[in-house]
Amino acid sequence: MDAIKQLFWSSRPVSWINTAYPFGATYIFITHKIDLIFVIGTLFFLIPYNLLMYGINDVFDYESDLRNPRKGGIEGALLNKKYHKLTIWSSVLACVPFLIYLYSISNQTAALYLTLFVFTVIAYSAPKLRFKEKPFLDSLTSSSHFFGPMVYALALTNTDMSSRSTLSCILAFTLWGIASHAFGAVQDVIADREASISSIATVIGAKATVRFAFLAYAGAGILVMNTDFPGPLAAIAAIPYLFIIAPYLNIEDADCEKSNKGWRRFIWLNFFAGAVVTMILIWSAIS
Repeated sequence: MDAIKQLFWSSRPVSWINTAYPFGATYIFITHKIDLIFVIGTLFFLIPYNLLMYGINDVFDYESDLRNPRKGGIEGALLNKKYHKLTIWSSVLACVPFLIYLYSISNQTAALYLTLFVFTVIAYSAPKLRFKEKPFLDSLTSSSHFFGPMVYALALTNTDMSSRSTLSCILAFTLWGIASHAFGAVQDVIADREASISSIATVIGAKATVRFAFLAYAGAGILVMNTDFPGPLAAIAAIPYLFIIAPYLNIEDADCEKSNKGWRRFIWLNFFAGAVVTMILIWSAIS
């Protein structure tokens, strides 16, 4: 039971919806049906995908996590070392049956995107690759974990991703993910530097990173306004992020941990943003 509990918390259950929703909402909005593809795809991005993403992270970031006071709660598990091998095997094996099915029903483009996004999930934390330690690539890779399921659903349904509205939506989601990762990295500047871990925040500093994140959130809101109506209404969801991040625009590296208060608000704000998007999708579907 303890092992199951450790795996459960390592998969970050509070974040499951952040990866399952982009796939599920996109697929059902385009196809207007709930079928086996929807069920299996949503389940994959709900749990196995997150266990793979965060389980690998918890294993290979264990030493630095020991120095990080945030670890051990909803913001990140402190995975018992005796479960590291089990976590790696469980995270990989849990994905296999889902991936076999998804590859079997995917067209060539969708299969390539699925491969790319599973790779970025692994590459973010895995030894030798460690995209999380490559400044700016770390934020882009982290963002791909969330916009990736949406892009896969678009490819799976043969949607034209080059259209103005769809491309704007993808780019907006990408900027949102980049901003979220960048701001999240600010609170760990001191801990990451002590552990000799590079990130966008350790390289350009807390203040510059917060300002970068602020502009990225604003950019996401502006891009959403370039989508077909009622899509532009989703720009409303960007406003609270700007208000939350604004107090930290002048934060110094020594005070980086103070930004954790804002970051914890983001965790719950994501649900508000999801609710706004859901209402817009429903409106669009019935109009």
